[in-house]
Amino acid sequence: MAYDFFINLGYLVGAIAFVWGLRLLSSPDTARRGNILAGIGMGLAILSALFTREIAAPSNNYAWILGGMVVGGVVGGFAAKKVKMTDMPQMVSIFNGLGGACAVLLASVELFLMYKGTTAPASNGQLGIILGTVLIGGITFTGSMLAYTKLHGSIWDNTFVLPKHNLINNILLVGLLAFAVYLFILGSAAGTTLGILFLALALIYGASFVIPIGGADMPVVISLLNSFSGLSAAAAGLIYGNNMMLVGGILVGASGTILTVLMCEAMNRSLLNVLIGGFGGGGASAKGADGEQIAKEVSLSDAAIQLFYSQSVVVIPGYGLAVAQAQKIVKEVDDLLSANGVEVRYGIHPVAGRMPGHMNVLLAEADVPYDKLLDLDDANNALKSADFAIIVGANDVVNPAALDDPGSPIYGMPVLEVWNAKHVIVLKRSMNPGYAGIQNPLFFHDKNRMLFGDAKDTMTKLASELKGM
Repeated sequence: MAYDFFINLGYLVGAIAFVWGLRLLSSPDTARRGNILAGIGMGLAILSALFTREIAAPSNNYAWILGGMVVGGVVGGFAAKKVKMTDMPQMVSIFNGLGGACAVLLASVELFLMYKGTTAPASNGQLGIILGTVLIGGITFTGSMLAYTKLHGSIWDNTFVLPKHNLINNILLVGLLAFAVYLFILGSAAGTTLGILFLALALIYGASFVIPIGGADMPVVISLLNSFSGLSAAAAGLIYGNNMMLVGGILVGASGTILTVLMCEAMNRSLLNVLIGGFGGGGASAKGADGEQIAKEVSLSDAAIQLFYSQSVVVIPGYGLAVAQAQKIVKEVDDLLSANGVEVRYGIHPVAGRMPGHMNVLLAEADVPYDKLLDLDDANNALKSADFAIIVGANDVVNPAALDDPGSPIYGMPVLEVWNAKHVIVLKRSMNPGYAGIQNPLFFHDKNRMLFGDAKDTMTKLASELKGM
């Protein structure tokens, strides 16, 4: 009894550390402490699990477990040290996928042991949980891996898209659910072949679910798959009666679901629309950009003078800021302007970048005060009275086609209405379209001026111009 008490106590303390750590993650000021605290909770959970009777009984278990922990620890530590901030969305996708892979592997082993008669037939409730874990875990694994390849640029949005792909996905999903019910009814009589077929279809659906999703919607996909990874972990916890897996999985699943709903609202989409895969396909705008339109440029010196003598500036960061690693030089320009009495704030779109909170993380790394970061509604209010809007590497989140072009793939998505500022400056490498693959009429707007070049290099030169004033 005392033995079990201390194991359960370890789980309880670990669960409290998870919840408390998650709470601290809600603010950039305490996020680091929250991450460390959650890590301590995970360490306690692992130690407690290692001393459970099921693991401690066979003496050779520890060799396999410690070997896996060493390999995983080395790989994880190396990745954490070497991964670039621009590659963080890809890393999150891999983590989601590996979480799903663990769950589907555990559930598949239990399912096939039952079919082979090695273990006693599962109860109806247990079999339902196992089949659900295989389904959710399989979708999470292949969906996240495909999301990684799209974020990494290995494949493009329309590489494997089939005609009426969303309809195919919906039929496949209904078929999978019906198949799961059939296996549930058959019980242990279903056999290994049907079990393998069910697993294969779940893996296929996971990849097919992500294939038609456009680049502009990838942050929502990452959030949704993160939720799935938590649900699959919770389901695996139910299979093994492990309270820590259950608590951790529920926390991840619930927080991921809440974030997905909030991001869907920010993009003017319903959660059902996301779940059936009917959103965010890439494509060109029906209206398109007039081929004879010319984007006007501004020189560095003119831009520096106008910004230096302005009263209010709103900076709009995007993925290009992350690629150029320009967040710290943007903060330097912010400091130079603020020293001259210019009010500098940042407009943050919920899906800017390629994962939820991408821009917040970048700016926090550069020590930008959190109270300078404005959400979508506050930023749009601030833009109405701003002298300048500076777009640093953003594209789709400042595209007016979302409001006035019904033929655009992003039509209906709330965007940062930068054209309401008195003047607009867009920092961009070229006139190429953004991640959603569509042209941006903002580039040709009367108020806009283009400042071409690498964001970090351009902002460095702009800072030099400001220092000379």
